[in-house]
Amino acid sequence: MSEIEKHSAPTEWLCANCDLPLIPAQVTVAYLGNAYPVELRRCPKCGLVFVSEDLALGKMAEVEQALEDK
Repeated sequence: MSEIEKHSAPTEWLCANCDLPLIPAQVTVAYLGNAYPVELRRCPKCGLVFVSEDLALGKMAEVEQALEDK
């Protein structure tokens, strides 16, 4: 199961700027000089990326803490 499947509701998400459906896309997430490719929902027009609360407060928070502890 991909990150997008684990961290998205079954409803269709729309871009707040363009009102277009967000599509699964490879995006780069960066923190403290480290960058990681992940699949998240992104607007095909403006590039706005949706990060669910579960992902932001779960896995992303864990990775941030691990990087800070180095």
